[in-house]
Amino acid sequence: MEITTERVSIPVVAGGTMPGYLARPSSGGPHPAVIVWMEIFGLNAHIRDVTERVAREGYVALAPNFFHRTAPTIEVGYDEAGMAAGIKEMGALRADQMIADAQAAVAFLRARKDVRGDRLGAMGFCIGGHMTYLTAAETDIAAAASFYGGGIAAPQGPGGKDSMILQSEVAAIRSALEEHSVRHEIVVYEGADHGVFCDQRATYHEASAKDAWAARVKKLFAEELRD
Repeated sequence: MEITTERVSIPVVAGGTMPGYLARPSSGGPHPAVIVWMEIFGLNAHIRDVTERVAREGYVALAPNFFHRTAPTIEVGYDEAGMAAGIKEMGALRADQMIADAQAAVAFLRARKDVRGDRLGAMGFCIGGHMTYLTAAETDIAAAASFYGGGIAAPQGPGGKDSMILQSEVAAIRSALEEHSVRHEIVVYEGADHGVFCDQRATYHEASAKDAWAARVKKLFAEELRD
């Protein structure tokens, strides 16, 4: 599918704007929409690629920069310096501001004429996976795909090969979703480490990434965001 991309500015509740990268089908609509929450590395080449990949499936895809208060132009690589820069910005995040940013992204998409406001989803990676879970909890989006979202529940022991996502955290999330009767699927790729989905990182795990995209994410969004 032919797509169009652009940089956008998303109004936020407290004033100012949150930068974003938007990709959309070049014709037709209105379309369902998906928020793509970034890792700590900003709206870099990988996040732009994922956003465009989502758009080619027929969605308006929006990747916001939730570091906009402290680093509105951050875009770093997957090296030691990039990691340090991203971790520094992550440390400045506040839960109330993250929720406000999620609500702002939803409102921005719903205000667009090319978006079906009743068909919104979200996906994200690492801290963006956390943002995805937060968006699902604090807004009325219809579907969410959280990739290795850290800090969602209190950690105590390792889960799979990913030392950043701990087994107690996975268990706590599963328990909470079951307790509240939320339809869900939790997948642990035992042979994959943190960053499994990013083909620009040393931890990229091709088989797991392909399964996650084709068998999980595409299927989820097709079922929940389309008629």
